Amino acid sequence: MTTTTTRPSKIVCIGRNYSEHAKELGHDVPKEPLFFLKPPSSIIANGDAIELPAQSRQVEHEGEIGLIIGKRLRSASPRDAAAAIRAIIALNDVTARDLQKTDSQWTRAKGFDTFCPIGEPGRVPNDLSSLTVVTRVNGAERQRGTASEMIFSIPDLLAYVSNVMTLEPDDVVATGTPAGVGILQPGDDVEVEIVGVSRVKNPVRARA
Repeated sequence: MTTTTTRPSKIVCIGRNYSEHAKELGHDVPKEPLFFLKPPSSIIANGDAIELPAQSRQVEHEGEIGLIIGKRLRSASPRDAAAAIRAIIALNDVTARDLQKTDSQWTRAKGFDTFCPIGEPGRVPNDLSSLTVVTRVNGAERQRGTASEMIFSIPDLLAYVSNVMTLEPDDVVATGTPAGVGILQPGDDVEVEIVGVSRVKNPVRARA
């Protein structure tokens, strides 16, 4: 087990940023970045257990390329936003899909304790579009996507968010999940890897 030292003021998540993921959930591709917040209390580290709450019967994995912000961003340009990334992290935007479908907003579905596993910080590449995220459940690959396939690029996403809310050092941004999301069951092991950069692996159990 690894203890995370990341203490963001907020976790900003981008929804439907891969067209195939939008299609698999029956949604149109957004015309502008769609984003929402997860609470910092949802963060767990590598080796910690994802706990399935009794309120949901359909908790799913969403492997994502995560970013840790290194300096304050407000009304930033894409170029300045990209330069403010301190580290890349593997991130699992765990989601209670049934609750997401019934609620008018996503706070409950995305905000349970243990619903944001993050890996150790890794280096920021010169070419952000080269980053690849892979999700495996019990060793079997379920998701794979590259940043070059995103509808909105990482620099554009950060600039867009910073023109709505100020991003502070240590804030986390999750950039969206590729197609292949699926249900987690007690006893599963789910791993998200940013290839060559960061990984996070967590067992899954029912909440006591």
